Amino acid sequence: MLWLKAFHIIAVINWFAGLFYLPRLFVYHADARDAIGIERFEIMERRLFTIMTIGAVAGLGLGAAMLVAAPGYLSMHWLQVKLALVLLVVLYHLVCYTLMRRFARKRNTHSARWFRGFNEIPALLLIAIRVRPGTAAVVGLIMGIVADALEPHAFGAGALGMSIVGFGAP
Repeated sequence: MLWLKAFHIIAVINWFAGLFYLPRLFVYHADARDAIGIERFEIMERRLFTIMTIGAVAGLGLGAAMLVAAPGYLSMHWLQVKLALVLLVVLYHLVCYTLMRRFARKRNTHSARWFRGFNEIPALLLIAIRVRPGTAAVVGLIMGIVADALEPHAFGAGALGMSIVGFGAP
């Protein structure tokens, strides 16, 4: 079981490294104007996405293997919340794929500033997943994301702030 956990952690680190860096490439890609630079970003994004997808598949597969080895954990509320948050990470991964494909088709509609905000989401999800969140923290994260959607100029601040308040709640 410890080997599964060790390789799971390594795979998840690989996955999140890609989730942190790919949106940063999108920031630079959105600002690029020359054909050579644009082509370079498309190649970098495609290669990074492939590597992070391998990490995602390995991380999810090894996580599932740990649950098969110890199914009793599935009855614990904190793990159920954590798995729901992992589904959000998978959704974020798929959104990254969609954005990458839009860039490749020359159909990006987002600014570099928007991508800077988008880049904060995996950090918030990682914090929420890594800590055993209480209900208040999850509600705070969701409320913060909604608040951020209403005020895009401060994207990420509400989710982070409300999650921190939620983690401190009894």
